[in-house]
Amino acid sequence: MGNYFIIPIIFFALVIFFKFFFIVKQQTAVIIERFGKFQSIRHSGLQMKIPLVDRIVTRVGLKIQQLDVIVETKTKDDVFVKLKVSVQYVVIKDKVYEAFYKLEYPHDQITSYVFDVVRAEVPKMKLDDVFVKKDDIAIAVKAELQDAMIEYGYDIIKTLVTDIDPDAQVKAAMNRINAAEREKIAAQFEGDAARILIVEKAKAEAESKRLQGQGIADQRREIARGLEESVEVLNKVGINSQEASALIVVTQHYDTLQAIGEETNTNLILLPNSPQAGSDMLNNMVASFTASNQIGEAMKKQNNKKNND
Repeated sequence: MGNYFIIPIIFFALVIFFKFFFIVKQQTAVIIERFGKFQSIRHSGLQMKIPLVDRIVTRVGLKIQQLDVIVETKTKDDVFVKLKVSVQYVVIKDKVYEAFYKLEYPHDQITSYVFDVVRAEVPKMKLDDVFVKKDDIAIAVKAELQDAMIEYGYDIIKTLVTDIDPDAQVKAAMNRINAAEREKIAAQFEGDAARILIVEKAKAEAESKRLQGQGIADQRREIARGLEESVEVLNKVGINSQEASALIVVTQHYDTLQAIGEETNTNLILLPNSPQAGSDMLNNMVASFTASNQIGEAMKKQNNKKNND
């Protein structure tokens, strides 16, 4: 009968013995209470407590935590916008007591401060400024939280404005404005390119005409020089200037007819092109030169008379 009582006693003693020890994981703090009163804070490693007297109230994580808060507010230009603010915080190792006993709902406390700061800062800005100055909003949130939460054993590591989401209609309007602005710039570039093309084309045409005119002038100059030399040669053999000029014109006329006749697919017609064309042209040339000489002699006599008077 004695053995039957010894075994339960030994089992109970072992249970009580193992209850003396407990393990605390890394980056964790354990709060111990004795008869409902705070006793101590234990950190990582093998720890001891008195069974049935001391009890583990809670385990507090010392790792960095993140809380995402979505705040809806209005900007200075009356646009409703949703901001997502991410708050990274950690329980201070030396202030685990304050973190557990002074503040029951830390998430709610942080959320309230975020709402208060965001709704105080964003209404001062226009929508475009909210996107540009989101870091300023995050800095303001951190400063406010740091001052408030340090008392409760929480350290604010970082605050980030991770998303800015205006109303869907506002986003559509912004996209249309952006698209219109880009189309305007594209049209300006296209207009500049077209204007440059027209200017360069006009410059090229002007240069082409200038060179063409210069070529024609050079051609006519050479033709005149050739005609002058031909007249001089014909004068040496007893042909006067009028007859020489008429002969040259008739010769060029028939050279032109010959050049046209050599082209098989030409549609060019030289007018006049009758057999009497050469004779008529010669007569017209002689008559023209004669009349020109008569007019010249008359003007010469008139000038001499004026000079004598």
